[in-house]
Amino acid sequence: MMAAMWGRLFRSGFSGVRQLSAAAGAEEHQSARMWKILTFVVAIPGVSVCMLNCYLKAQQHTHEKIEFVPYEHLRIRSKPFPWGDGNHSFFHNPHTNPLPTGWED
Repeated sequence: MMAAMWGRLFRSGFSGVRQLSAAAGAEEHQSARMWKILTFVVAIPGVSVCMLNCYLKAQQHTHEKIEFVPYEHLRIRSKPFPWGDGNHSFFHNPHTNPLPTGWED
């Protein structure tokens, strides 16, 4: 009697596993299909529009320097930088970063 009960328990458990795995395979297929469609319909056109927007904004951007205004609270140097002449920051760009005294050019 005990063996018959264990046999039924194992048979029903294994048949349920087979059904669940078959259902999971179908759900995974539908999920993969949905993400593939979203990639081609939403993601790729969205990235393309963002790239176009960045390109057009870069074309409109002027590279003229703005007038230097020596605000007291900006570019404070309490001690010199430990490299170079001590007045240029580590990532200094003379086209975009003025020194405390003004533009370099």
